[in-house]
Amino acid sequence: MKKLILMGLLGVSTIFANNIKVENSYIRATPPNLPNSAAFMTIINDSNKAISLVKVSSNVSKAVELHTHDMKDGIMKMYQVPQIDIEKNTKVQLKPGGFHIMFIGLSKPLKEGNNIELSLEFSNGEIKTIIAPIKKVMSGMKHHANHMHHHKH
Repeated sequence: MKKLILMGLLGVSTIFANNIKVENSYIRATPPNLPNSAAFMTIINDSNKAISLVKVSSNVSKAVELHTHDMKDGIMKMYQVPQIDIEKNTKVQLKPGGFHIMFIGLSKPLKEGNNIELSLEFSNGEIKTIIAPIKKVMSGMKHHANHMHHHKH
């Protein structure tokens, strides 16, 4: 009987796992003395319930926080947020100038071409582990600006 219940629970977690997808993830490369960096990605919620990204962990820094930017009095300010909401059947882009993941107190510089493992925790209890490549910022910034238009199908 216990085996049957466990198999049932595993089946439910598999259903959840297919509802959250992470695409186009990358982490900004850093020069030797820069103690912080950021990760960007698209999180897709294909479920019929709203969820939130509530925590991210990685072993590359002392702290990992969820952040966003806002324009206040003509100045762009970055600040920590408790969660990043992803409505049902939508996607959220974590991108420069918007929501992103901050790595504070890096243990070593992040070099282009390496990969970092991240663990994303969601409000529905799901944990998704991803491998994100480290990329140079400047080459990525122009690329992002050219692809900001979203087309509805």
